[in-house]
Amino acid sequence: MDGRVQEPVIYWIKENYKVDFVDMITEAGMDGVLADKNSDSIAKIFKKINISRKREGSINTIFIVGHHDCLGNPVDIETHKKQIFLAVENAKKLAPDSVVVGLWISNKWEAEKIVQR
Repeated sequence: MDGRVQEPVIYWIKENYKVDFVDMITEAGMDGVLADKNSDSIAKIFKKINISRKREGSINTIFIVGHHDCLGNPVDIETHKKQIFLAVENAKKLAPDSVVVGLWISNKWEAEKIVQR
């Protein structure tokens, strides 16, 4: 949701996955939301993801992003990275035919891939 994060994420995905466009589904503290299997938001988020995945030419890859200075999920870096791992695992269960990638955006606004399933 944080506008500071969107450009580095889009840039990194376009550079590493050779796509022209990136659909973004945002939620405050997305890594924490998707890490919580009991979250009411997951079904709504995956409904949107599935709409995006239906587009012709979609690469069928889901990126879950956590970032520095997140007001929606104000936890330390270690907790963010653990949540990203959990979120990727949860997303993979909901979309087993997709590649799911977890990204961390640092305090320098640079993307780092920390997990892929």
